[in-house]
Amino acid sequence: MTSTTALELITVTKAYGETIAVDAIDLKVNANSYTCILGPSGCGKSSTLRMIAGHERVTFGDIILNGKNITDLAPAKRGTAMMFQNYALFPHLSVSENVAFSLKMKGAAKPERTAKAREMLDLVHMEDYAERLPSQLSGGQQQRIALARALITNPSVLLLDEPLSALDPFLRIRMRSELKRFQRDLGIPFIHVTHSQDEAMALADVIVVMNEARVEQAGTPRDVFNHPQTEFVARFMGGHNILAQPDGPIALRSDKIAVAVDAPEGKPAISATITDIEYLGTTFSLALQSENDGKISATLPDAAFLEKPLEIGQAVFLTWEADQAHRLSH
Repeated sequence: MTSTTALELITVTKAYGETIAVDAIDLKVNANSYTCILGPSGCGKSSTLRMIAGHERVTFGDIILNGKNITDLAPAKRGTAMMFQNYALFPHLSVSENVAFSLKMKGAAKPERTAKAREMLDLVHMEDYAERLPSQLSGGQQQRIALARALITNPSVLLLDEPLSALDPFLRIRMRSELKRFQRDLGIPFIHVTHSQDEAMALADVIVVMNEARVEQAGTPRDVFNHPQTEFVARFMGGHNILAQPDGPIALRSDKIAVAVDAPEGKPAISATITDIEYLGTTFSLALQSENDGKISATLPDAAFLEKPLEIGQAVFLTWEADQAHRLSH
């Protein structure tokens, strides 16, 4: 493990009987980084997070945090903290008491834990709400309190399980920048589980795409979006057309593909007949029938339709620059 690696998962596996929820994944999380684990429901991302936190036992493999094997340690002894999707605030305790709860369980004196709770509330700009109950707070304010409660233990890594899913769309976007600011200010790695591509693209230094219990691809948001390695990643991240070719499928960004009514010269192309057209606001979705490839679907920017309107039943060519196509693994 290199000096920049804060957390490492080595062939980590989680099995529930004969069902494999997480299948021998390897992952390195750098210090002072924001990592998003992204994938559809049931892909194993939350199970992975819970194993890091110690809330699920590891069936096989090791979890290393700052050079220490924490695989079999109790959650409180790992140096991790977890922020849950529903925030899990105690309704009968004040904001200050909620934040200080873990220190109380450790036997800290009341003046010490109150002072530390005030410090955490100041960090998340909630110091004026210390004596309120959770029911007197908005969703965004409750999230800040849950964050302060997680951070009061001075964790080496913060784990976030769908932390924005309960918020309305406007507040969700606002809280993205807040979470990123907290991560940079604290200088510790955040590992954030989400099923939202937009959320991961906006927050992450590294995106880990999971599918069917495995890691399909890990990399920077730019690399994962522009250079998907598998058909699943290309389709899940969106913005790509997947076209069959004799030597395997290729991914083409929707803004890198064009439609032509005449056969192009010197460019790769697929000839097809339009069977359906749907306008999606900024793009058009085309359903086509090709002699060689059968049914094809493609998304193109609306600019492609401005010069010559296209019609159902029309023969066209899908065309692109050879260096724009990205080869996918089968």
